[in-house]
Amino acid sequence: MRGGARLVIDGVRGVTGIVEAMHSRIARVPPPLGTLADRPTTGITGLVYRSIQGTTGLVGKALDAALAGVESVLPPSMPDGQANASRDAVVAALNGVMGDHLERTGNPLAIRMSLRPRPADAARGPRVLLLVHGLCMSDHQWTRDGHDHGQALASLGYCPVYARYNSGLHVSANGAELASQLEALLDGWPVALESLAVIGHSMGGLVVRSALHEAMQAGMHWPTRLKQLVFLGTPHHGAPLERGGNWLHRGLGVSPYVAPFTRLSGLRSSGITDLRHGNLLEQDWAANRFAQRDTRAAVPLPHGVACYTVAGTIGDGRADEWLGDGLVPLTSALGRHAKPTRDLHIPLSHQWIARGVNHLDLLGSEAVYQRLRHWLKP
Repeated sequence: MRGGARLVIDGVRGVTGIVEAMHSRIARVPPPLGTLADRPTTGITGLVYRSIQGTTGLVGKALDAALAGVESVLPPSMPDGQANASRDAVVAALNGVMGDHLERTGNPLAIRMSLRPRPADAARGPRVLLLVHGLCMSDHQWTRDGHDHGQALASLGYCPVYARYNSGLHVSANGAELASQLEALLDGWPVALESLAVIGHSMGGLVVRSALHEAMQAGMHWPTRLKQLVFLGTPHHGAPLERGGNWLHRGLGVSPYVAPFTRLSGLRSSGITDLRHGNLLEQDWAANRFAQRDTRAAVPLPHGVACYTVAGTIGDGRADEWLGDGLVPLTSALGRHAKPTRDLHIPLSHQWIARGVNHLDLLGSEAVYQRLRHWLKP
């Protein structure tokens, strides 16, 4: 409730700012095209807007203080159940869309990264399987249509460990945190570790690649234990929906009368903007996260690790190339690129196309599971 109240207050203040910016621009009667610097309104008009912002801020502080008092007498946690799973799905979606804002403002809805063996009290064997979810999702959403790839693959002797993270943060930030937490987890593993395998779904595959780069740069040990790496619908070279969204964001800025609305299009999280081209490193976005050009540094797959990729497709054959699984084009999911420096060079025998399977159904497909079982069988 505290997190939701803060978001409502942030929303009211944000919309007020947009309205004031439009009011200021219209009052100055600029030409229909071009740029115009923001300027606060003045006089009685400015007083009205300042009063709205001030009152909203006071209401927000009062609500937060009241809810903090309620929070202090609540039990520290609730038992797992369907209600918690539903709540987690909503919170995960909010984090995907505006997780960087939640993190920046200290909102209690912001998710902190954690690595969770499941079940937590299970005997931990020598083979670890890490599963990293995608954008707007949580670790609970590996279960789809009653199937969970991680739990099913436990029959091969793997101990499934599920990553949970704020998918609205930059891929590079989540990659660095995953690298650090995985190093600590495996260093404290209760039995001698035999192998590590990783499955990354959608954005999760990018986070894993970023974590690998970070870990190898820092000289961590866990990459030497990695034997297999599987990508499910990972947009290695980006997704067209985000590229289209960025063109819209840039287009709104051509007229001073609609430019204030770029504040709305710019609200999409850093994690989402990383999906434009598949950014992995901080240097890929540091200059301008809304840049339309692909300026990524080349990050090859690790040597000595068996890398596999699954791409879904819902097209009729002719449309497979660009339609892909509905979110990620076929070539992007397979790691193929016209430029040899960007192509991931995954062997054809390690690529597989799931016909008639959309992006989310990659998590519940029996055919995909059988392919994973074939690749990950010891």
